[in-house]
Amino acid sequence: MTSTLGALTVPLIQAPMAGGPSTAALAVAVSQAGGLGMLAAGYKTVEAMAAEIDDVRAGTLIFGVNVFVPEADPSDPGALAAYAAALAPMAAELGVAAPEPGPFNDDHYAAKLDYLVANPVPLVSFTFGLPTADDVARLRSVGTEIVLNATDPEEISAADALNPDAIVVQGIEAGGHRATHGQAKEPAENTTHELVSSAREYTDKPVIAAGGVSSAAVARNLMDAGASFVQVGTLFLTVDEAGTKEAHMDALVSGQYRDTVVTRAFSGRAARALSNRFTERMTANQVAGYPQVHYMTAPLRAASADNPEGLNLWAGTGFAACRQRPAAEIVAEFRSL
Repeated sequence: MTSTLGALTVPLIQAPMAGGPSTAALAVAVSQAGGLGMLAAGYKTVEAMAAEIDDVRAGTLIFGVNVFVPEADPSDPGALAAYAAALAPMAAELGVAAPEPGPFNDDHYAAKLDYLVANPVPLVSFTFGLPTADDVARLRSVGTEIVLNATDPEEISAADALNPDAIVVQGIEAGGHRATHGQAKEPAENTTHELVSSAREYTDKPVIAAGGVSSAAVARNLMDAGASFVQVGTLFLTVDEAGTKEAHMDALVSGQYRDTVVTRAFSGRAARALSNRFTERMTANQVAGYPQVHYMTAPLRAASADNPEGLNLWAGTGFAACRQRPAAEIVAEFRSL
């Protein structure tokens, strides 16, 4: 077992949640409570990522940073133009400019890797695809441990080939973006338990179970099936230290929303969210178009900051367990694992 993961007194990893929810304060609180706090580098500049890392280092030496792998499957320009046109009426209603497809954006991947090699952190995880063997070697050379994501057996095998320190196996129940290796791929229907149960056929690395982990009882079931750790995201969206939008927090705990849906409507990548007016309205038009769709819908989401019907309300299937409380309380509930 690796030193960073092996240092945990609670086998719980806080999922990196890009776009605001994952804060330095959240990562510190989880790590101080015995789990592994994670920063989300996605959608940030290198400078912003570096500042958050500095903030976390001031509170804990055990943490990780998650990096988005640049999209392997190109977006279709015609499909992007059609989606922009479909968004135009909503933009007009909100009083924002009509969306236009922008250029491809690699989320400063190379510069972030360079920074993380020059300024090593304990652990780096990757999502939306796999890093190259050279990327892995560079990080390992400075003592950083590597965690990779997978959503089906084929992806588990591909991740295993890079000899990571652990593999997150993400089931269909997971909230937020699916970690599929390429946006064009339709997410597998495997449950988290199914993936964990079969993972040993494809890897001998420690498995981190992600998706639908809404209680210690669920976590115990997954660990009995072969997981070494669990990754929890949705429950942390409503904790005191999270940077989640107030309207998003309220939607998760209000009881007003009953269903989740896997949608590409907000970002062009498959992601699970609470079903709302935006997801329903754009169901017939959604396309595989990451990251361009993310940037096209950003002004609309900003204009709907106080209206949950216009927001990307990321949520896993176990969102009904969300409550507003300190992050340490959640970690404590998993201490008996």
